[in-house]
Amino acid sequence: MKNVSSRERIVRRAARELRDGYYVNLGIGMPTLVANHIPPGVNIVLESENGMLGIGPFPYEGEEDPDLINAGKQTITELVGCSYFSSADSFGMIRGGHVDLTIMGGMEVSQEGDLANWMIPGKMVKGPGGGMDLVASAKRVVIIMTHCNKKGEPKVLEKCTLPLTGVRCVDRLITEHAVFDFDRGRMILRELAPDVTVEKLREITDATFSEAPDLAEMAL
Repeated sequence: MKNVSSRERIVRRAARELRDGYYVNLGIGMPTLVANHIPPGVNIVLESENGMLGIGPFPYEGEEDPDLINAGKQTITELVGCSYFSSADSFGMIRGGHVDLTIMGGMEVSQEGDLANWMIPGKMVKGPGGGMDLVASAKRVVIIMTHCNKKGEPKVLEKCTLPLTGVRCVDRLITEHAVFDFDRGRMILRELAPDVTVEKLREITDATFSEAPDLAEMAL
């Protein structure tokens, strides 16, 4: 897609993971943008760790309610039928396996499906939030992130170097270049962006992966 940023490409592809009737948790940052691209005919219920089901779109400027926020402290709106409850009840839902899908950001993902996304040693740490509970309990975990960091260094690695959020917890990884699945510690290339070759992908990926027999072009 011409004139589409890497982030926009990732978000649009991630929105294709949504299925009608899903209860979905969107992580802080880029994942929240997935709500802007819900496919037509797909109705989902967005859940927030701080105790809310039925999150609506972001409010227009001047219409924000400072008391109505998500877990990332962003002002949000409510849909008809929205419900509120304690954070303890929210985490009971998460830990009980009632979240169908969580889409979260990542700092690093390993070839075995390990995830690091909550802290960089030496920098200010706000805490892991609900990330560790979600990767351990959600029925499906999709991670979205740029393929390399701002220095051009790979974020898809043989082993994560940052403190882990979860071990072998990632079901699918979506970057601007590719879509990978993880199966019993194996990393499998499922989709490839039309402007990237497998050879180029291997050059910017510090991890070992195999190609799916039905490798497809990344749907954008």
